[in-house]
Amino acid sequence: MADYFTHFSCLLDAGSPENAAKALALFHRLCAEEADAAEPAFNGFDLIQQDGPGGSQLWIHDDDQGDVEGIINFVLRLAEELNLSGLWGFDFAHTCSRPRVEAFGGGAHVIDLGARKSLGWISTHEWLTAALNGEDIDAVETVAG
Repeated sequence: MADYFTHFSCLLDAGSPENAAKALALFHRLCAEEADAAEPAFNGFDLIQQDGPGGSQLWIHDDDQGDVEGIINFVLRLAEELNLSGLWGFDFAHTCSRPRVEAFGGGAHVIDLGARKSLGWISTHEWLTAALNGEDIDAVETVAG
């Protein structure tokens, strides 16, 4: 039997060490509130204040099995709470514990923090399929959020 994983590791600048501390507090509060939820909205990743209490960067990563939607939900919530602005994005990888056809790939996601919305994402699997089918890979649509 094969195990499938989603992995990521990215940084988000909270703007200040104070905002980074607020982000950590929000993350822990949301996780506690959802501890018994059947489908938690903010799960599948860990959050650490990069460079300790003096750092403004937040390291978002998975420890075993990541949840891309969980990151997106949290970052949109965080943008609202801390009034963040600008564009932010991350990429992710889909892996498998054993060689399986179509079990590997990944993608990337872009969020407009100021508008509090997803701008879109792309899947490497969809891009590859389009390229192999002779489609114009520059015309492969990203999926808007």
